[in-house]
Amino acid sequence: MRRRPDDAGVAFNALMLAFVLRRLAQAILVMLSVAFIAFMLFQYVGDPVTNLLGQDATQEQRDQLRRDLGLDQPFPVQFARFVGNAVQGEFGLSLRQGRKVSALIAERFPATLELSLVAALIALVVGIPLGVYAALRRGSVGSQAVMTLSLLGVSLPTFLIGILLILVFSVQLKVLPSFGRGDVVQIGAWSTGLLSVDGWKHLILPSITLSVFQLALIMRLVRAEMLEVLRTDYIKFARARGLQDRAVYFGHALKNTLVPVITITGLQLGSLIAFAIITETVFQWPGMGLLFIQAVQFADIPVMAAYLCLISLIFVVINLVVDLLYFAVDPRLRIERPGGGGH
Repeated sequence: MRRRPDDAGVAFNALMLAFVLRRLAQAILVMLSVAFIAFMLFQYVGDPVTNLLGQDATQEQRDQLRRDLGLDQPFPVQFARFVGNAVQGEFGLSLRQGRKVSALIAERFPATLELSLVAALIALVVGIPLGVYAALRRGSVGSQAVMTLSLLGVSLPTFLIGILLILVFSVQLKVLPSFGRGDVVQIGAWSTGLLSVDGWKHLILPSITLSVFQLALIMRLVRAEMLEVLRTDYIKFARARGLQDRAVYFGHALKNTLVPVITITGLQLGSLIAFAIITETVFQWPGMGLLFIQAVQFADIPVMAAYLCLISLIFVVINLVVDLLYFAVDPRLRIERPGGGGH
């Protein structure tokens, strides 16, 4: 007998396509809104003509540069050109350094990404085991100590944590450097400090500083999710079957606990990249955050606009990927309306 087409599979593919298209449309609207905000910086934060030519330029020179930059065009035309250039990764020249903004971003992005990824790895490797321990040893002295430390982690400002680490490990113990990126290795256009001992030494303090808040958040989330999962019926059923505690905790409970944790971690990676500004400033880490702070100090509008658009793009892409993964692994999200199908 010939088998009928898999109606469930077809329905799922249709739902998946509709979900992806809806999310893409939302992402485009978000990016257009961010581009509009970034473009308004050029309109209301300083005059790029004055910044480029200075106060002593003649009116003819000002008018000529205004025509060259397209500032004499109507507002919609300027915005459309800005969006078109932004899509190609072009944001003009830095008013402070006189170099292409895309080149400056390309130089600084590896340092920020390296710092954020190492901080995320520290948060996961340390936060998940501590969260599991706090859940399984609930009420013990060790669990209370872990929760107290996590409360400090989410309460203390990042810059204070960085200053304290510098005071202890750089000033008093003199075992780790307090600023800079150290020796880096160029691999084509990409630079990394992960291939040198000096690079690792310079990375330790800033990565720990950046990871503390995320580590405490993951720890508390894992503990809460683990306690919730341990109360479910299938865990009680697993115990009734005579499974050992190790199999119940790590084979069943932890596996289901990690689904929301991975989702939150994915979203927090964007936050790490965006909020690395404070850490990079404290440790003078040569990443995009420090570049943005310097741009704000000198009203370098093209760099500010590029940073805003890039960070927003990172958030949108990460959010889209997490949404798609969640849609794929959680069948509850596939049920849209009654009568939509799924028997």
